[in-house]
Amino acid sequence: MSSETIKVPDIGGSEGVEIIEVSVQSGDTIDPEDTMIVLESDKASMDVPAPKGGKVTKVLVQEGDKVSEGDDILELEVAGEDDAGSDESGGDEEADADSGDEQAASASQEESEEDSKASQQGGDGSSRKQSQQKSAQKSGGGGRRTVEVHVPDIGGSEGVEIIEMAVSEGDEVSEEDALITLESDKASMDVPSPYSGKLVSLSVSEGDRVSEGDLIGTMEIAGEEGDDAPAEDDEPESRDEPEDAGDEDDDDEDEDDAESGGRQELRVPDIGGSENVEIIEVAIGEGDEISEEDTLITLESDKASMDVPSPYKGKVAEVSVSEGDTVSEGDLIGYIEVAGSKPGPKKQQSQSSGGGQKSEQQATKQESARREQPAEEKKDEGSYGGEQAPRQSDSQQRSSGAGVHAGPAVRLMARELGVDLAEVKPSGPKSRILKEDVDAFVKQVMQTRKEESGSTTRAQSQGEGGGGIPPIPAVDFSKFGEVEEKPMGRLMKAGATNLHRSWLNVPHVTQFDEADITELESFRKSMKDEAQAQGARLTPLPFLLKAAAHALAKYPQFNVSLHPDGDKVVWKKYFHIGMAVDTPNGLMVPVIRDVDQKGLLELAKEAGDLAARAQEGKLKRDEMQGGCFTISSLGSIGGTGFTPIVNAPEVAILGVAKSQTKPVWDGGQFQPRLMMPLSLSYDHRAVNGADAARFTAYLAQLLSDIRRLVL
Repeated sequence: MSSETIKVPDIGGSEGVEIIEVSVQSGDTIDPEDTMIVLESDKASMDVPAPKGGKVTKVLVQEGDKVSEGDDILELEVAGEDDAGSDESGGDEEADADSGDEQAASASQEESEEDSKASQQGGDGSSRKQSQQKSAQKSGGGGRRTVEVHVPDIGGSEGVEIIEMAVSEGDEVSEEDALITLESDKASMDVPSPYSGKLVSLSVSEGDRVSEGDLIGTMEIAGEEGDDAPAEDDEPESRDEPEDAGDEDDDDEDEDDAESGGRQELRVPDIGGSENVEIIEVAIGEGDEISEEDTLITLESDKASMDVPSPYKGKVAEVSVSEGDTVSEGDLIGYIEVAGSKPGPKKQQSQSSGGGQKSEQQATKQESARREQPAEEKKDEGSYGGEQAPRQSDSQQRSSGAGVHAGPAVRLMARELGVDLAEVKPSGPKSRILKEDVDAFVKQVMQTRKEESGSTTRAQSQGEGGGGIPPIPAVDFSKFGEVEEKPMGRLMKAGATNLHRSWLNVPHVTQFDEADITELESFRKSMKDEAQAQGARLTPLPFLLKAAAHALAKYPQFNVSLHPDGDKVVWKKYFHIGMAVDTPNGLMVPVIRDVDQKGLLELAKEAGDLAARAQEGKLKRDEMQGGCFTISSLGSIGGTGFTPIVNAPEVAILGVAKSQTKPVWDGGQFQPRLMMPLSLSYDHRAVNGADAARFTAYLAQLLSDIRRLVL
């Protein structure tokens, strides 16, 4: 075999093209023309194929890198002419190894015979010696050896944090069992065991940071010809029943049965000494066909979450736990019909070992107690009515994330975001879901919702729902009679949006009062011709504008706006007042600036000019901005009062209805007086009710005696 470095081919002269996908990883065997990476420029995306086949030994790039023609992609081990020679030399090495193993086996056999003789003289210690003899035979002709376990290739990442230690010193682990779980800023990954054996020591702990090649720990593994089954498994049974020398044979028969098939128990393995760990997900259902290492249940403690894998391949015969239960090491999960066996009830074997029979009887009693438990005791504790929660079907259980491959960190992230992992498309090795997959799924869902809500945004802004308010149902009015639909004008839609926003955001309160404008109206009529000669139309509006400016100066809490952050109030030192104008195209509010600095005739001229241009639709944008306060007058039309909507971000608006002559008691008799109804709506977040009453009372005083305006 020869190693070659595969480089980026001609990509049309582009430089610094981004890698959006790496399609291979270390250890993959690829064929010529298989895609290695996918590039994307500002013009197109392209697959970069392999120029030849072989085994990938190292990937030199990662997703997000930028490459140009000639840059290294990966190292590939390609079949060469020297393969035959290497195979022959390899065969010679294997022959030498076999010879050495036979010698070791012979020495081990002689040692076992000596132990056997000693055990015949040892009385009560015979069972222990026989167990050690059997362990030596199980360890294989080559005995057991200690090897180091290092961090494998993790995609070039450096200083990756260990977020979970899946094993402890002294644990028996199988090949591909997770040793540690790493989490970088891009993904989380389990580091599997390359061997089966006993963990002798650990050199890392949770929270450490590691890189490729760092030492994880050391393992004691079987020799080349040895059985992977740990030698220590038989010792506890021998200690429990030292007088019975036949237990080891029964154990061998049990192991043979497990390998050939039969109904097997599924129990909770070593979970680091934790007790009463909650089951947050049951990934299997009765009748499911599962493979070895498929997830049975997912546990979550106060420190981490973990998947419990299946030790067998076969058909799930019974599930003894459910979501929400708490379990500890050794608790029964269920039963499985191991592949290669005939389904049937678990055979009961009479064992001379009291310990094995006792554990079997205890498991049977637990199952019987579970089945005989009264319905009252099985009620769902989380329901207020105490009724039994409905059992999920197998399909429902699978849809909640069962059968998917994801690490604990990814599952925790999915639970926090409320994501069903069954709906997430995996992109990791062996269809494993990565953190990036969950992020992409959430972005896709949010984008879909945004597109769906986009079509209803306009309707919501017009009062047809939004902000949690149920929308008004659509009605086909044509079935009741003849109708005609006309589009809303631009100004009408903008006004509807502003009014709806203000009504939803501002807590409105309206203060009602009346002003005696008998003298004001007499003065206005006497000055009408003089004003007209100067090009001004003197209406009640200029008097209202001038009086409002005086009231705002006396009560500045009405000349404020609430800051968007909700922590500050903006106090204004100017007096710009808007006036509502009814136009054929909708409501418009031009703003007269510096009202406090202008006289009545000047205000009358400016108000008349703005109103005329509003009717013609010729107002400029800046002429409708910057208002501190608004006046909406319906006096020329009619009405006795109304509730105007605050023009946010202002905090108050004055509504004026039609003046009427009323009898007013002057202390001695009733006098006919011309009374103007006032309606002050205000934002209760900024203005108190007492201040609103003072404001309208002061405004009424100014309008009743206009001489106060010149003070």
